[in-house]
Amino acid sequence: MTDTHISSQPHRAMWLIWFLLFAGVPALVAWWEGRAPAADAVRTALVQHARLRRPTTAAPVVEPVELYSLDRDQARAFNEAVPFSRLPNPAARPFVFAGSEADLARATDCLAAAQLYEAGDDAVGERAVAQVVLNRVRHPAFPKTVCGVVFQGQERSTGCQFTFTCDGALTRTPGQAAWDRAREIARAALAGKVFKPVGYATHYHTNWVVPYWSGSLDKIAAVGTHLFFRWRGWWGTPPAFRLGRESIEPVVPKIARLSMAHQQGIGEVAGVLLPGGGDALAALTARPQEAIGTDSLGRIMGGVRLIAIAPGAKSFLVELSKAAAPDSWPMMAQTFCAGRPECRIMAWRAGIAPTGFPLSGDQMESMSFAYIHNSGTGLQRALWNCQQNPRENKAECMRQRVPTVQVETPPPLTGVRRKERFETVKIVPPTVPVTGNNE
Repeated sequence: MTDTHISSQPHRAMWLIWFLLFAGVPALVAWWEGRAPAADAVRTALVQHARLRRPTTAAPVVEPVELYSLDRDQARAFNEAVPFSRLPNPAARPFVFAGSEADLARATDCLAAAQLYEAGDDAVGERAVAQVVLNRVRHPAFPKTVCGVVFQGQERSTGCQFTFTCDGALTRTPGQAAWDRAREIARAALAGKVFKPVGYATHYHTNWVVPYWSGSLDKIAAVGTHLFFRWRGWWGTPPAFRLGRESIEPVVPKIARLSMAHQQGIGEVAGVLLPGGGDALAALTARPQEAIGTDSLGRIMGGVRLIAIAPGAKSFLVELSKAAAPDSWPMMAQTFCAGRPECRIMAWRAGIAPTGFPLSGDQMESMSFAYIHNSGTGLQRALWNCQQNPRENKAECMRQRVPTVQVETPPPLTGVRRKERFETVKIVPPTVPVTGNNE
């Protein structure tokens, strides 16, 4: 009987077959399935490349805001039919304000006013509005300052970029707590805090109106009942938002009663530099700070009666003594402003003093004396109302308001504008089919 040896090792051909089954087939499947994503990636890259080509034409023109004549249901149906853009929606770069303390104060209050009157006392909505304003400041189609963007078109009776600046809404005074919250949000935005959901949006509207521009921009986000849009093509991409901005913010008299930073005659270059120059200011700010709080209201301090204290205890409203001579009024700074890097005093003669903030235009006009200093910029000035107390040196006189032509505005509305506010219809409806009950 003969023994036969059978090898336990597979044939070399079997090794090749197993390799093809376990390695080749999965690789082939992966290659086949990867063809579509690769093609999509190529198409996306080509689209992105086209979008990033800077056009030779000028930036888009910003026209007065006009709305199609649609009722709320029609407008909502129209807006719902407009799809969101499928292109990326990157977050905007942080915006860090660069300018003087006075300019920062004006920018802060312009931004806070836009937030509060456009979105109401709603932190999320206010942050979205603030981001749109700052996006516009960076874009070449808009003014180069925060206040310039917010109050663009304010001289019109209708069609301004932010409706509250020309429709009479500013006749309403927000609550102090809401105003303080809006200013905090504005300060954060100007210090680099970004609201990412709206990306580089430069336009928005509520979902129950249809602005004329809504069909020419990309819809990129929704926040509450507001829809946000950006320019199409290169003008809506991050490279378009690199325009140098101005650091000198204009004074806006329309919000002077809300903002001391926008009150005429205070903090302006006009005025007299107090004796002693920078040394006197340095000595004053180096002195111990007087404890002045709400318990001091109504008390006589430094020869005057304290009426009100602004948040942060940097500004004070006071009533002057009948016996004090006008030349002695600057001495009250020794009491109120010692130890404070920034300080402002607004004073009225007895009998005409306001009861607190905010101040009306007439109250600003009747102010008798003002003092301001800022140790960071070296500013220290005193100003008199020369219609009440004539001064030989006209540089010591407050600037008086310039009379303006009154334009007819709608009747005052109650409360600060909320998101449910219905916008005024301006032009004829578009000839587009709208689903739903349109009769």
